Amino acid sequence: MLPDEPRPPTDRTQEPGGAAGPARCYRHPEQETGIGCSRCGRPICPQCMVSASVGFHCPDCVRGGAREVRQATTRFGGRPSADGALVTKTLIGINLAVFLLAAYVLKPWLADDLSLLSVGPQITGYPYGVAAGPDQWYRLLTATFLHVAPWHVATNMVMLWVIGPALEAALGRLRFLALYLISGLAGSAFAFLVAGGFMNSLGASGAVFGLLGATVVMYRRTRTPLGPVVALLVFNLIVTFSVNGIDWRAHIGGLVAGALTGIGLMYAPRDRRLPVQGLTLAAMVGLVLAMVLAGTAQYGG
Repeated sequence: MLPDEPRPPTDRTQEPGGAAGPARCYRHPEQETGIGCSRCGRPICPQCMVSASVGFHCPDCVRGGAREVRQATTRFGGRPSADGALVTKTLIGINLAVFLLAAYVLKPWLADDLSLLSVGPQITGYPYGVAAGPDQWYRLLTATFLHVAPWHVATNMVMLWVIGPALEAALGRLRFLALYLISGLAGSAFAFLVAGGFMNSLGASGAVFGLLGATVVMYRRTRTPLGPVVALLVFNLIVTFSVNGIDWRAHIGGLVAGALTGIGLMYAPRDRRLPVQGLTLAAMVGLVLAMVLAGTAQYGG
């Protein structure tokens, strides 16, 4: 008899006189049945039958078989998806939508309320913006979705489209989104820590630089030639420090945070991948919070 070939039930009740009575479902003893699980042989009623390629399986065998099947994962532990760039496309769409709203529909108050604005008491007599405390910390995130001009948003979105899909496919959607957000927050937090007494900054550059830093780590981890991505990084750093009006602090903060996050996500041991990756993300969030608290203590009232 083949392993999954239908078989009669193995459990039978005994009737008076020693004769074997009809089998009863092991989960519903009140149900008589003549069918047994094709894997374990236990009697199952129609309510418990799960169709298989040959015969029927009981619910317990179905659950056990599901546990034995190893779930497919991406290169660094995420869940594979049909569209490996969905989060990248969504982020681009959000950035473009916010830019249009801030520049042409809800101007100027939307940008004023969402930018990384911080003014210490030495300028106005009281702290304003991020320096004012937790009620204004939302600017650390919202500023990463604002841009000053069409060329600004176009440059960042092209970069996001160039490097985002490969990272998203390797990390999975949730890890990629966490990397993007943490990089953006770290860039904002570092900019605030360095210049929070009098500053106003915005743009997705910190998050994009974080993805660039993580891409360098990924290339190193997968032993892909580093030449192209290093050249791209060097070019962007040259632009950062040579063009007036670019907030280098957000770029450097995002770059370092993205690289550190990438190391934790991509070098986590396979047998302890989930806890190591979780601790990495938690540690980076803690680092962002520490920078914000230090900046608030320095610039707040």
